[in-house]
Amino acid sequence: MAARRGPTYLRVILGKELRTLRERTGETAESVSEALGFSRTKLSRVEKGDIPLPKLADLERLMDRYKITDPDDRETLLAMQRGSLSTEPWTSYRHILPSGGPLFFGLERDAKRICGYENTVVAGLLQAESYARAQLSSAKIVEERTTEFVEHGVRMRMERKKKIEAPNGVELHIILTENTLRTVIGSPEVMRAQYEEIIRLNELENVEVQIIPENLPTYRAAWSFTMLEFDALDPVIASDSYKATTMWSKETDVWQYQRHFSAMAKAAPGPLETPRILNDLERKLWR
Repeated sequence: MAARRGPTYLRVILGKELRTLRERTGETAESVSEALGFSRTKLSRVEKGDIPLPKLADLERLMDRYKITDPDDRETLLAMQRGSLSTEPWTSYRHILPSGGPLFFGLERDAKRICGYENTVVAGLLQAESYARAQLSSAKIVEERTTEFVEHGVRMRMERKKKIEAPNGVELHIILTENTLRTVIGSPEVMRAQYEEIIRLNELENVEVQIIPENLPTYRAAWSFTMLEFDALDPVIASDSYKATTMWSKETDVWQYQRHFSAMAKAAPGPLETPRILNDLERKLWR
């Protein structure tokens, strides 16, 4: 597992395992912290996956405390620990990420399925390079960003798309409102290229793109969001604001977002209709 999974995923899995082991033994976080000399805050953040457990010796002490004696079980946890301390591929982009971004992008790379809804701009995993650059450049002066910031942002979006286009790529299901496709980003040429990119990606076996027409009287969520699903983790939900990516994993919260997504997916025309909708919009808007 450690060789195949990213550090963030392993960190969250390890934290989940440690919390389960603690609760199974009847220990409280306070009792473990006091006995082993950890701060309560540190143990809580490790269990949530917010931070790594930096020392293998600390993990050894926790396993002793939780009476983990089987050599294979101990080695599995130690392998997770070692893997969680590796460097993420996006580390060089950390300076451009909002609060919460590192956790989201670290988990995104190991998701088995990604579902997203966008009602303002085209979802990042669908963006053509010219569209991504035009979108980031449009905010350059207002948000006081540098050219380097823009180029790093474009490069990161293109690198994230590789997991979609790779053999056995992650399953991707995106729902867009027609409004996102009517809003000009860059120029008509950029918009035409973006339409072509959506059509191309929608043809991949692992990708579904649906568009909710402007004149369809149906439910539309008022906020954009992304759902990540995993093999060994419960689903998580993420949404962006100006300076932060907020994530939810509570079962009731996840259920609510799944309900919103399911309702829109059932109402919107299927992915087979997406090329026709985009071609019609191109003829109306960008020629």
